[in-house]
Amino acid sequence: MIVGTAGHIDHGKTTLVRALTGVDTDRLPEEKKRGISIELGYAFLDVPAPADAGDAAAGRSPVAPRRIGFIDVPGHERLVHTMLAGATGIDFALLLVAADDGVMPQTREHLAVLSLLGIACGAVVVTKADRVDAQRLAAVCAEAAALCAGSTLAGCPVLAVSAFSGLGIGDLKGLLMRKALAQTASSDDTRAFRLAIDRVFTLDGVGTVATGTVHAGRVHVGDELRLVPGTDAARGLRVRSLRAQNREVKVSGRGERCAIALAGVAKDELRRGQWLVAPAAVFTAREARQAREGGTLRFDCRLTLWHDEGKPLRSGTVVHVHVGSEDRLGTVAVLEAGDSLAPGATALVQIVLREPIGAWAGDRVVLRDAAASRTLAGGVVLDPLAPARYRRTPERLAELAALEEPQAGVRLAALLAAAPTGLDLRRYSAAQGAAALPGAAALPAGTLTEGQQGDWALGATHAEAARETLLGTLASYHDKHVDELGPDAARLRRLALPRLAEPLYRALLAGLVSAGRVTVRGAFVHLPAHGVRLSASEERIAQKVAPRLAEAGFEGAWARDLARDSGESEPLMRTTLARLAQRGELHQVVKDLYYPLSTMANMAAIARRVGQASEGVVTAATFRDATQLGRKRAIQVLEHFDRIGLTRRVGDVHRLRTDSTLFAVAPGEREAVRA
Repeated sequence: MIVGTAGHIDHGKTTLVRALTGVDTDRLPEEKKRGISIELGYAFLDVPAPADAGDAAAGRSPVAPRRIGFIDVPGHERLVHTMLAGATGIDFALLLVAADDGVMPQTREHLAVLSLLGIACGAVVVTKADRVDAQRLAAVCAEAAALCAGSTLAGCPVLAVSAFSGLGIGDLKGLLMRKALAQTASSDDTRAFRLAIDRVFTLDGVGTVATGTVHAGRVHVGDELRLVPGTDAARGLRVRSLRAQNREVKVSGRGERCAIALAGVAKDELRRGQWLVAPAAVFTAREARQAREGGTLRFDCRLTLWHDEGKPLRSGTVVHVHVGSEDRLGTVAVLEAGDSLAPGATALVQIVLREPIGAWAGDRVVLRDAAASRTLAGGVVLDPLAPARYRRTPERLAELAALEEPQAGVRLAALLAAAPTGLDLRRYSAAQGAAALPGAAALPAGTLTEGQQGDWALGATHAEAARETLLGTLASYHDKHVDELGPDAARLRRLALPRLAEPLYRALLAGLVSAGRVTVRGAFVHLPAHGVRLSASEERIAQKVAPRLAEAGFEGAWARDLARDSGESEPLMRTTLARLAQRGELHQVVKDLYYPLSTMANMAAIARRVGQASEGVVTAATFRDATQLGRKRAIQVLEHFDRIGLTRRVGDVHRLRTDSTLFAVAPGEREAVRA
């Protein structure tokens, strides 16, 4: 269990920790000289396991004692940022009030910090009880209890102590030990390891050591960690050794004070505010555009403005943002109705940061004003990879409502229900600080998944709606283009489901093919009923004109010339060629002008080569020169490429579509696929 002290300067925090543990947490010369805490201090207290008579009788070894870790924070008003760095991650708070002073300004602010961090377990300790009479002591105890009434510590125990005489120290120590024994350890196996660094130093023979509170997961000696945010967040830092709760260990987990000796990194490369995390918790550009240095530049949270604040918190307000042990400047954007947050009210808020920060779903955030003179608000991070655009739309607010679900399974199901274009499970897992992607068992029945490791998911309802949309779009396409076999797969996606993630689209299409609801021939997709069978006479004509079509080269062959050369009637020739085009075996560039697949594939390869040499741009002139065609015919072919989805017309040029799979298969391979 981690216990944190809080309270006004000179109210006896360090003295109380020394009375409980025997350790003086003021270690700096300046602290000794001035008699005040400037930096965070640490101490530990063993909690003996309860005696079990059965252990001795059975010859069993007694259970190893638990250990309470104490974080002693500064009380000076100018050091609240340091207090926040220590208060994040504590399990039990001791709010100190000196009997001779009573409640003071920093008592109130520290109480606000504890409440906004969501710390609901704690006690009020009225110190220096030996300096006042009984009446004054009772009055201060009542004042402190009344102060806590509007906070998360409402109703907590109030104890009067004196570190000098020992009054009440035994009672307080007994309370802490009972709480420590009652606290259940969490293996937290589903979360990636994260430690918020609050101190960095070097030791002879050990090297660089970073200490902090473990917020999630477990770390073992020999593990590789990442530094977030960091200019080289992909660099692995090997764990050389571990100390948890001031003892040598092989593994450390959530809720422990941990010192990690790191190999291959200098002390000046680390600082307070950074995180040591498992690789799974590092954000990359693959997860979101705002990911920077393994952290984030904006996050959405559920925020509450402190009830004693004098005015609303408005969008655009510059604030100090505290997450973990970090402090960064940022700007507030209220997402829900209205543009401000009233004192005591709660709302969805986006925080836009000036520098990257480490933050994950479920982390507590505290805001202080731009001058860092008072604590304003606090809340819980919902999405650390929040979007910059469409952040107030009903769809986005529905996603945030899903992310507020407390149970992981319910949260994932609700998010899938709120994501009609699919859920990036890799992004979701990183934002949640999860150790691994959700397995198939964690997904609702009927969920469509796809990707190298099943890293995209689409809810069952949305998947069925997407199938119907795709089939409807394909039917409409056939109605409008009766002489074509169908669009290629990439073009069909643009027409039917442009916002659906490509891996999910491929999985959706593959499922429809397996079910016999659509047919893929080469790169083209069509409904089974749209496939055309040739009559015997049409088969005969197709075989007769095949050599002539191949000989025509890049100029193509006209229907009337093919009819004349083969001795067939023009109407029958036009019907046969149209059916061959509908089957995907010929391309009709303009009316009555046809190309076989092999020739069209060669021209497409030339267009790609020309485009790749000029940043994806294909002009009529460059294509004409590359194919030795006339300008008119070159333009006709390029316009055909625009229609079938190989290129896109932009002004006077044609741009290659990077997602197009048209003619990506060699002609010989294409024939095998069609067969």
